[in-house]
Amino acid sequence: LERYLAIAHDAGALPVVVITKADTVDSVSDFVSQASALSPGVLVEALDARSVDDVEVLLPWCESGQTVALLGSSGVGKSTLVNTLTGDHQLTKEVREDDQRGRHTTTSRSMHRLPHGGWLVDTPGMRELQLVDVGDALDDVFAEVAALAGECRFSDCSHESEPGCAVQAAIEAGTLDADRLRRYRKLQSEDRRNTETVAERRSRDKNFGKMIKSVMSEKRKDKGGKH
Repeated sequence: LERYLAIAHDAGALPVVVITKADTVDSVSDFVSQASALSPGVLVEALDARSVDDVEVLLPWCESGQTVALLGSSGVGKSTLVNTLTGDHQLTKEVREDDQRGRHTTTSRSMHRLPHGGWLVDTPGMRELQLVDVGDALDDVFAEVAALAGECRFSDCSHESEPGCAVQAAIEAGTLDADRLRRYRKLQSEDRRNTETVAERRSRDKNFGKMIKSVMSEKRKDKGGKH
């Protein structure tokens, strides 16, 4: 979910976490509290995706002039939610029992007009989601970690064993979850690695383009000399 939230922040979209299978458990409070803790102010709704009455809580984001995009792993109930929101009847599939992973129901992107005037974009289930060039968005999602990092004694603090580390102090005081820091650093590392790869590829493509232009220019000069 933190990956999805980072991508939403980077895109300038308002993320809403929807727990679609609230009917399968006795209480959703733990799930809601865990999702709410993933990003400051993130909106979380828990519902039975098959229930028209439950899905009404999503209507404020489905009115005229608004566009909703559904993102999530295979099997989380996106197609069921589309059916309930639009009144359509898309095919849905069960989650596999052996690994609890969903089968692909939606295989291409599609747009649906919503009864209240908005538009809904349905997307295929994600099997892998990697981050590229979303450093600032990660700081938004992990705002409490980023804020603490700014209070460390050293600007290049790795938040491991340096003296004056505000992040480690918060972990020791119990005000910051160590797993939260671990996930933040993992996603930062992935983002830097993928961003560098993209930058290198762009640089290579740019240099290749310059070489092509140079060769074409020399050819035109040769042709001009022959005349």
